[in-house]
Amino acid sequence: MKPSGSPWLRILLLFAGLGLWEAAVRLFHVPTYILPAPTRVAMAFYRGVVSMVYVDNLWITLLETVLGFALGTALAFLLGTMVALSRRFEYYLYPFIVMFQALPKVALAPLIVVWFGLGLSSKVVNAALIAFFPLMVNTILGLRSADEDRINLMRSLDASETQIFWMLRLPGALPFIMAGVEVAMIFALIGAIVAEFVGAQSGLGVLIQSLNFSADIAGVFSVLLILSVLGLILNQVILLVRRRVLFWDPSEKRSPESTAGRGRL
Repeated sequence: MKPSGSPWLRILLLFAGLGLWEAAVRLFHVPTYILPAPTRVAMAFYRGVVSMVYVDNLWITLLETVLGFALGTALAFLLGTMVALSRRFEYYLYPFIVMFQALPKVALAPLIVVWFGLGLSSKVVNAALIAFFPLMVNTILGLRSADEDRINLMRSLDASETQIFWMLRLPGALPFIMAGVEVAMIFALIGAIVAEFVGAQSGLGVLIQSLNFSADIAGVFSVLLILSVLGLILNQVILLVRRRVLFWDPSEKRSPESTAGRGRL
Protein backbone atom coordinates (compact mmCIF):
# COMPACT_ATOMS: atom_id res chain seq x y z
CA MET A 1 0.00 0.00 0.00
CA LYS A 2 1.52 3.29 -1.08
CA PRO A 3 1.33 6.33 1.19
CA SER A 4 -1.10 9.06 0.21
CA GLY A 5 0.82 11.90 1.87
CA SER A 6 2.70 14.61 0.03
CA PRO A 7 6.50 14.22 -0.33
CA TRP A 8 6.81 17.99 -0.13
CA LEU A 9 5.44 17.89 3.40
CA ARG A 10 8.22 15.52 4.43
CA ILE A 11 10.82 17.85 2.93
CA LEU A 12 9.21 20.79 4.72
CA LEU A 13 9.32 18.92 8.03
CA LEU A 14 12.98 18.12 7.44
CA PHE A 15 13.93 21.75 6.86
CA ALA A 16 11.77 22.83 9.81
CA GLY A 17 13.64 20.42 12.06
CA LEU A 18 17.00 21.66 10.80
CA GLY A 19 15.87 25.25 11.36
CA LEU A 20 14.86 24.50 14.95
CA TRP A 21 18.19 22.77 15.51
CA GLU A 22 20.13 25.77 14.16
CA ALA A 23 18.07 28.24 16.19
CA ALA A 24 18.43 26.25 19.42
CA VAL A 25 22.21 25.97 19.08
CA ARG A 26 22.60 29.70 18.42
CA LEU A 27 20.05 30.78 21.02
CA PHE A 28 21.50 28.75 23.87
CA HIS A 29 25.13 29.17 22.71
CA VAL A 30 25.76 25.43 22.65
CA PRO A 31 29.49 24.72 22.17
CA THR A 32 30.46 23.13 18.88
CA TYR A 33 32.19 20.22 20.63
CA ILE A 34 28.84 19.27 22.22
CA LEU A 35 26.37 19.88 19.40
CA PRO A 36 27.41 21.63 16.16
CA ALA A 37 24.91 23.67 14.20
CA PRO A 38 23.59 22.27 10.89
CA THR A 39 25.50 24.94 9.00
CA ARG A 40 28.79 23.72 10.49
CA VAL A 41 27.84 20.14 9.68
CA ALA A 42 27.11 21.20 6.10
CA MET A 43 30.51 22.90 5.86
CA ALA A 44 32.27 19.78 7.17
CA PHE A 45 30.30 17.67 4.69
CA TYR A 46 31.33 19.96 1.83
CA ARG A 47 35.01 19.78 2.79
CA GLY A 48 34.90 16.00 3.04
CA VAL A 49 33.19 15.57 -0.32
CA VAL A 50 35.44 18.04 -2.14
CA SER A 51 38.56 16.34 -0.78
CA MET A 52 37.10 12.94 -1.86
CA VAL A 53 37.78 11.55 1.63
CA TYR A 54 34.10 10.88 2.25
CA VAL A 55 33.53 9.45 -1.22
CA ASP A 56 36.44 6.98 -1.04
CA ASN A 57 35.46 5.71 2.41
CA LEU A 58 31.77 5.58 1.47
CA TRP A 59 32.41 3.15 -1.38
CA ILE A 60 34.40 0.86 0.91
CA THR A 61 31.64 0.75 3.52
CA LEU A 62 29.01 0.25 0.83
CA LEU A 63 30.94 -2.67 -0.65
CA GLU A 64 31.32 -4.27 2.77
CA THR A 65 27.61 -3.83 3.44
CA VAL A 66 26.41 -5.24 0.13
CA LEU A 67 28.74 -8.25 0.23
CA GLY A 68 27.89 -8.96 3.87
CA PHE A 69 24.19 -8.64 3.08
CA ALA A 70 24.48 -11.05 0.16
CA LEU A 71 26.42 -13.62 2.20
CA GLY A 72 24.19 -13.33 5.25
CA THR A 73 20.90 -13.54 3.35
CA ALA A 74 22.08 -16.51 1.28
CA LEU A 75 23.06 -18.48 4.39
CA ALA A 76 19.91 -17.38 6.22
CA PHE A 77 17.62 -18.52 3.42
CA LEU A 78 19.44 -21.85 3.06
CA LEU A 79 19.50 -22.71 6.76
CA GLY A 80 16.01 -21.30 7.33
CA THR A 81 14.64 -23.52 4.58
CA MET A 82 16.38 -26.59 6.00
CA VAL A 83 15.06 -25.87 9.51
CA ALA A 84 11.53 -25.24 8.24
CA LEU A 85 11.35 -28.40 6.15
CA SER A 86 13.25 -30.80 8.42
CA ARG A 87 12.22 -31.36 12.02
CA ARG A 88 15.35 -33.45 12.59
CA PHE A 89 17.58 -30.64 11.31
CA GLU A 90 15.75 -28.21 13.59
CA TYR A 91 16.13 -30.51 16.62
CA TYR A 92 19.89 -30.94 16.24
CA LEU A 93 21.15 -27.64 14.82
CA TYR A 94 18.64 -24.85 15.54
CA PRO A 95 19.59 -24.53 19.26
CA PHE A 96 23.24 -24.02 18.28
CA ILE A 97 22.24 -21.36 15.75
CA VAL A 98 20.23 -19.50 18.41
CA MET A 99 23.08 -19.78 20.94
CA PHE A 100 25.52 -18.37 18.41
CA GLN A 101 23.14 -15.52 17.57
CA ALA A 102 22.80 -14.70 21.27
CA LEU A 103 26.51 -13.89 21.44
CA PRO A 104 27.07 -10.11 21.21
CA LYS A 105 28.58 -9.36 17.84
CA VAL A 106 30.54 -6.45 19.32
CA ALA A 107 32.40 -9.00 21.44
CA LEU A 108 32.91 -11.28 18.45
CA ALA A 109 34.15 -8.50 16.17
CA PRO A 110 37.72 -8.42 17.59
CA LEU A 111 37.99 -12.20 17.11
CA ILE A 112 36.68 -11.90 13.56
CA VAL A 113 39.31 -9.26 12.83
CA VAL A 114 42.02 -11.55 14.25
CA TRP A 115 40.79 -14.49 12.17
CA PHE A 116 40.15 -12.66 8.90
CA GLY A 117 42.49 -9.66 9.15
CA LEU A 118 41.98 -5.91 8.81
CA GLY A 119 40.86 -6.07 5.19
CA LEU A 120 37.52 -6.55 3.49
CA SER A 121 36.88 -10.13 4.63
CA SER A 122 36.39 -9.42 8.34
CA LYS A 123 33.90 -6.61 7.63
CA VAL A 124 31.90 -8.80 5.26
CA VAL A 125 31.78 -11.66 7.76
CA ASN A 126 30.68 -9.41 10.61
CA ALA A 127 28.00 -7.77 8.47
CA ALA A 128 26.77 -11.20 7.35
CA LEU A 129 26.54 -12.49 10.93
CA ILE A 130 24.41 -9.55 12.06
CA ALA A 131 22.17 -9.70 8.98
CA PHE A 132 21.76 -13.47 9.20
CA PHE A 133 19.30 -14.15 12.02
CA PRO A 134 16.32 -11.86 11.17
CA LEU A 135 15.98 -13.34 7.70
CA MET A 136 16.42 -16.91 8.91
CA VAL A 137 13.62 -16.54 11.46
CA ASN A 138 11.31 -14.94 8.89
CA THR A 139 12.12 -17.67 6.38
CA ILE A 140 11.19 -20.36 8.89
CA LEU A 141 7.94 -18.63 9.84
CA GLY A 142 7.02 -17.99 6.23
CA LEU A 143 7.65 -21.53 4.99
CA ARG A 144 5.70 -22.99 7.91
CA SER A 145 2.75 -20.66 7.36
CA ALA A 146 1.56 -22.67 4.34
CA ASP A 147 -2.00 -23.98 4.69
CA GLU A 148 -1.93 -27.69 5.60
CA ASP A 149 -5.15 -28.32 3.67
CA ARG A 150 -3.53 -27.02 0.48
CA ILE A 151 -0.42 -29.09 1.13
CA ASN A 152 -2.52 -32.22 1.60
CA LEU A 153 -4.45 -31.38 -1.56
CA MET A 154 -1.27 -31.12 -3.60
CA ARG A 155 0.00 -34.38 -2.12
CA SER A 156 -3.27 -36.06 -3.05
CA LEU A 157 -2.65 -34.86 -6.62
CA ASP A 158 0.72 -36.66 -6.51
CA ALA A 159 2.78 -33.46 -6.26
CA SER A 160 6.36 -33.93 -5.08
CA GLU A 161 7.82 -32.07 -2.10
CA THR A 162 9.87 -29.98 -4.52
CA GLN A 163 6.74 -28.93 -6.39
CA ILE A 164 4.97 -28.14 -3.12
CA PHE A 165 7.93 -26.00 -2.07
CA TRP A 166 8.17 -23.96 -5.29
CA MET A 167 4.43 -23.68 -6.00
CA LEU A 168 2.99 -23.29 -2.50
CA ARG A 169 5.42 -22.83 0.38
CA LEU A 170 7.82 -20.33 -1.19
CA PRO A 171 5.19 -17.99 -2.75
CA GLY A 172 3.35 -17.87 0.56
CA ALA A 173 6.57 -17.21 2.45
CA LEU A 174 7.74 -14.34 0.22
CA PRO A 175 6.08 -11.55 2.29
CA PHE A 176 7.87 -12.88 5.40
CA ILE A 177 11.16 -13.28 3.55
CA MET A 178 11.08 -9.79 2.06
CA ALA A 179 10.32 -8.32 5.48
CA GLY A 180 13.39 -10.12 6.80
CA VAL A 181 15.47 -8.90 3.87
CA GLU A 182 14.46 -5.32 4.65
CA VAL A 183 15.72 -5.66 8.21
CA ALA A 184 18.82 -7.59 7.16
CA MET A 185 20.02 -4.81 4.86
CA ILE A 186 20.10 -2.24 7.66
CA PHE A 187 21.70 -4.74 10.02
CA ALA A 188 24.41 -5.44 7.45
CA LEU A 189 25.28 -1.74 7.38
CA ILE A 190 25.46 -1.67 11.18
CA GLY A 191 27.64 -4.79 11.17
CA ALA A 192 30.08 -3.26 8.70
CA ILE A 193 30.42 -0.08 10.80
CA VAL A 194 30.92 -2.08 14.02
CA ALA A 195 33.69 -4.10 12.37
CA GLU A 196 35.34 -0.89 11.13
CA PHE A 197 35.29 0.49 14.68
CA VAL A 198 37.13 -2.58 15.96
CA GLY A 199 39.83 -2.70 13.33
CA ALA A 200 40.03 -1.50 9.75
CA GLN A 201 42.21 0.49 7.40
CA SER A 202 39.44 2.51 5.75
CA GLY A 203 35.70 3.05 5.74
CA LEU A 204 33.22 5.44 7.31
CA GLY A 205 33.62 3.80 10.72
CA VAL A 206 37.38 4.47 10.63
CA LEU A 207 36.65 8.02 9.50
CA ILE A 208 34.31 8.58 12.47
CA GLN A 209 37.00 7.43 14.89
CA SER A 210 39.59 9.66 13.24
CA LEU A 211 37.32 12.69 13.45
CA ASN A 212 36.55 11.89 17.09
CA PHE A 213 40.24 11.80 17.94
CA SER A 214 40.72 15.21 16.32
CA ALA A 215 37.63 16.58 18.14
CA ASP A 216 35.94 17.42 14.82
CA ILE A 217 32.38 16.87 16.05
CA ALA A 218 30.88 18.62 13.02
CA GLY A 219 32.76 16.16 10.83
CA VAL A 220 31.42 13.26 12.89
CA PHE A 221 27.88 14.51 12.42
CA SER A 222 28.45 14.87 8.69
CA VAL A 223 29.58 11.23 8.46
CA LEU A 224 26.57 10.16 10.53
CA LEU A 225 24.43 12.05 8.02
CA ILE A 226 26.03 10.08 5.19
CA LEU A 227 25.32 6.81 7.01
CA SER A 228 21.70 7.81 7.58
CA VAL A 229 21.18 8.69 3.92
CA LEU A 230 22.97 5.51 2.85
CA GLY A 231 20.69 3.43 5.07
CA LEU A 232 17.65 5.19 3.63
CA ILE A 233 18.78 4.57 0.05
CA LEU A 234 19.47 0.88 0.71
CA ASN A 235 16.07 0.55 2.36
CA GLN A 236 14.35 2.15 -0.61
CA VAL A 237 16.14 -0.24 -2.97
CA ILE A 238 14.83 -3.20 -0.98
CA LEU A 239 11.32 -1.72 -0.95
CA LEU A 240 11.48 -1.32 -4.73
CA VAL A 241 12.51 -4.96 -5.11
CA ARG A 242 9.77 -5.95 -2.66
CA ARG A 243 7.12 -4.23 -4.79
CA ARG A 244 8.44 -5.98 -7.90
CA VAL A 245 8.49 -9.40 -6.25
CA LEU A 246 5.21 -9.05 -4.34
CA PHE A 247 3.21 -7.34 -7.08
CA TRP A 248 0.43 -9.85 -6.43
CA ASP A 249 0.25 -9.17 -2.68
CA PRO A 250 -2.70 -6.92 -1.65
CA SER A 251 -0.53 -5.06 0.87
CA GLU A 252 1.68 -3.79 -1.96
CA LYS A 253 -1.19 -2.42 -4.03
CA ARG A 254 -2.36 1.16 -3.93
CA SER A 255 -5.32 1.72 -1.64
CA PRO A 256 -8.63 2.96 -3.18
CA GLU A 257 -8.53 6.03 -0.95
CA SER A 258 -5.10 7.10 -2.20
CA THR A 259 -6.09 6.43 -5.79
CA ALA A 260 -9.22 8.53 -5.46
CA GLY A 261 -7.27 11.25 -3.71
CA ARG A 262 -4.75 11.42 -6.54
CA GLY A 263 -7.54 11.59 -9.07
CA ARG A 264 -9.05 14.61 -7.41
CA LEU A 265 -5.78 16.55 -7.48
